[in-house]
Amino acid sequence: MPSNRLNPAGDIPDTGIPEALAATMTMAEQYEWHRSYLRRHSVSRRNFLRGSAAAAAVAAVGAAPFAGRAYAQDAQLAVGGRHVGFGADAASQLRFSAQLSRNPHGAKVFLDHGPTPALGGSLEAEVRNLVTQIPSSDGGVLAAEQFYVHAPVDGLPGRLPHFYRWRTSDGFTGEVRSASTAMPTARNAVLPFRFTMMGDQGTDETPALPGGVAPGDYDDMYYKPDNAPTVRHADNVMRQIVASRPDFHVLAGDIAYADPSGAGKDPQFVPAGGKAGSGFDKFNPFVWDVYLGTIEASASTTPWMFTTGNHDMEAAYDTHGYGGHLARLDFPGSGPAGCPSAYSFTYGNVAVLSLDANDVSYEIKANTGYSGGAQTGWVERALAGYRADPNIDFIVCFFHHCAYSTTDSHASDGGLRDAWCGLFDRYQVDLVLQGHNHIFERTDPIRGGRPTKPAGDNAIVYPESDGTVYYTVGGGGRPRYGFQPGSEETYRGHEVADTTVPNSYVWTTDGGKQDEAAPWSRVRFRNYSFIRVDVRPGFFASEMDVVAVDEDGREFDKLTYRRQVHA
Repeated sequence: MPSNRLNPAGDIPDTGIPEALAATMTMAEQYEWHRSYLRRHSVSRRNFLRGSAAAAAVAAVGAAPFAGRAYAQDAQLAVGGRHVGFGADAASQLRFSAQLSRNPHGAKVFLDHGPTPALGGSLEAEVRNLVTQIPSSDGGVLAAEQFYVHAPVDGLPGRLPHFYRWRTSDGFTGEVRSASTAMPTARNAVLPFRFTMMGDQGTDETPALPGGVAPGDYDDMYYKPDNAPTVRHADNVMRQIVASRPDFHVLAGDIAYADPSGAGKDPQFVPAGGKAGSGFDKFNPFVWDVYLGTIEASASTTPWMFTTGNHDMEAAYDTHGYGGHLARLDFPGSGPAGCPSAYSFTYGNVAVLSLDANDVSYEIKANTGYSGGAQTGWVERALAGYRADPNIDFIVCFFHHCAYSTTDSHASDGGLRDAWCGLFDRYQVDLVLQGHNHIFERTDPIRGGRPTKPAGDNAIVYPESDGTVYYTVGGGGRPRYGFQPGSEETYRGHEVADTTVPNSYVWTTDGGKQDEAAPWSRVRFRNYSFIRVDVRPGFFASEMDVVAVDEDGREFDKLTYRRQVHA
């Protein structure tokens, strides 16, 4: 049956709007509701909870961006939660970002940088003040502000390390680290490289603010008992990514989970300093403090490239719920206007497109159609340009919702198939990387909605003739989902003779579910994992190995993609 709800319960962040209203409102309408509410419930800035105080609760384990430091407003200003990304020209541009421990109150923040650890250059960073106000259960408002710094560096040589440190005018000096630009696309400069990918990450720590938050309220270690809730799955996956030493990492949406909607906890907040009777289930901006500290071990030296998922539509902010991300993160800005998480970049002989699946989803419609078709038009132009470029062999697209998946929670979204899969066929996209479903699943190569050939473990795929392979890699840390009833897992050492799933479904334009068989489902693995992609550019043929790795470092699937190089 079709649903009258735009937003199924628990699938977008609860930002304090009554559930019955939020279920039928677009993200733009929800933001306007917030503005109207706050005009009637103004909050003095003296009553704001100050950003980064949340880190105090996890300082002992070092996951916070300011572990071991003070958070009082009169303490020395500190910089933490460092993360780096590519600019629009990944071979010459890096974007450095971090979080401040408090309001800088006029203090300046600098990025010292240079081609050696001696640095030599310095630029003043831009400070972005993010204000968050969430209605609380007593009719008041949870008000918070956080401060982020951003420094773009352009004109760099390709694939060389660039050293940096953060410094403040009132005496803080951070340690020197380095990050590298992308490899140029010129054929004679291309060498082997590696990237990693996963989605649906979250954190294994809960922030300390607001008062009354307890472990299990805002972290990945809650509810489902078969999940081994004492095991720090997100941390385990992070360690494996760090050990893989990728040249860059892509995250396919549902980033920090600042609201664990659907966790079965009470949808309430209390005023600053108060305590609730039980756990929370409402958007909490302080989760981002912990998240940026969690990924810092990798993201401060390896470019992390993000796209947005349904849990990243935060209605407390403007720009279709992405205003918070624009304060915290740096997107390359190479995509269509008004779609911040839609962009592309190249690394050597690989073109990577980040797409915002919220714009085309039939399942969760808070932002469906917000670009007015501009994103899909841009996708076609970008794919056509990359496929015509003789220096680009492989095209990789990543986004959140799944065009092809068979879990019992979300399965496949027909909106993505209708908008983009025909373009993926036309321009011979090699890999499509998805999140959303908290498992691992891989298809056989698909063209025209049908599998073209079986591709078991260690097979070779020729994308030009075989089609596109779709991966669902949503096991970055959140509690896992299941597959359809009666559908077995099948992976290296645990293969089944017939991998077809007879009883899956696809979301339709009216919000309903259409039953379908899934003869394209080849590998299904229910535990925490990521993928490691090793690219070997060549002059006559190029190859790309895509290896699935679990949270303990064990490989459980591998495909090799081979393409003839066209002059």
